[in-house]
Order: sequence, then structure tokens, then C-alpha cells
Amino acid sequence: MFESIDVTLPRQHKERINIEQHCLAREVVNILACEGAERVERHELLGKWRLRFAMAGFTAYPLSSLVNATIKTLLDNYSNRYRIEEREGALYLGWMDRDLVASCAWK
Repeated sequence: MFESIDVTLPRQHKERINIEQHCLAREVVNILACEGAERVERHELLGKWRLRFAMAGFTAYPLSSLVNATIKTLLDNYSNRYRIEEREGALYLGWMDRDLVASCAWK
């Protein structure tokens, strides 16, 4: 994730500073410095979330192909190193060959 930010936005760019301060700083500090009840950021694989949702009685809901195509177009205009891929009912945002985050819908 940090490589993708470093390559696409200069260090003094306002958007980068905003992303680092408001989106990433709390998460990084929480993961590195907090334990037990103080730690609220817990990254887990999509498979574990799927299992939890299914056990709670939710069913997977199809993603919108229009939304997926719009996101892909926006990313292509931003940087050709980002990628969007839909597989197994989830939408994956990746940087080059690495998945960064996955999104799926449930009802």
C-alpha cells in the first residue's frame, strides 16, 4: 500500500498528506503499538469474513458490473499500476501483482 502511494503522489502533495494523516496514521499506530482491547484494527483474510457472514445467516449478494466498470475506468485514468479484478464474488483492488483490499456484498 505504501509503495502505491509513494509512486503515485509526491511527498509534499496535499492529497498524499491527507491520506497519510487521516486514513493511514491511526491504523498504522494501532497495529504497531496497541495490544488487547486497545487494538481495534485487525486485518483478516476475506475467507474468514465469508465464513463469519455465512454463519450469521447472510448470503452473498452479486456486485454491480456497472460500478465495477466505473471503478476500473477511474483507476486506469489515475495509474496503470492499480488493478481491479472480480473473482469469487468479490472485487479486489490491487497494486501491480498484490491484492490490497477486497470488497463484497451480503444480504
